[in-house]
Amino acid sequence: MPSPSDRADPTRDPVEVATVPLRILEVDMDALDTLRALNRAIFDEEQVIRTFDRDDLFMLLARSDDEAVGFKVGYRLDPTTFYSAKGGVRRAYRRKGVARALLYAMLDGVRARGYERFVYDTFPNKHPGMTVLGLDEEFRVIKADYSPKYEDYRLRFEKKL
Repeated sequence: MPSPSDRADPTRDPVEVATVPLRILEVDMDALDTLRALNRAIFDEEQVIRTFDRDDLFMLLARSDDEAVGFKVGYRLDPTTFYSAKGGVRRAYRRKGVARALLYAMLDGVRARGYERFVYDTFPNKHPGMTVLGLDEEFRVIKADYSPKYEDYRLRFEKKL
């Protein structure tokens, strides 16, 4: 696991944290079928996000060898804030640094786009790994509420860039 000083190093290579061969690619709408297939495999849901018609849509795809193993999708929330809306990793590739590598790659891209804050929501009982990852990466919890739809608490994490 990277130390806090490694995490703060903007020159690190995101894929170096993975314990499997990994490539992270920025993709466009041509990759939507692949993202939807991953979303179904990971979450058993059809909808990735409500709409892809978003300002500054940013989509990442993680591949190990020739297999799509994870993704991350986000967009501009406001002029200074980027929102990571959804991401996931196939079960066989979890706990291998893929989610952390996707997070690092997205943080790098968001910094390059000039954002000041990065936020995401997670449901700690449904996806405890994202709660642990956020705390481990020194994100702050800035909001907590309950989602009847997901029957879980929703935590909003924030990192200033």
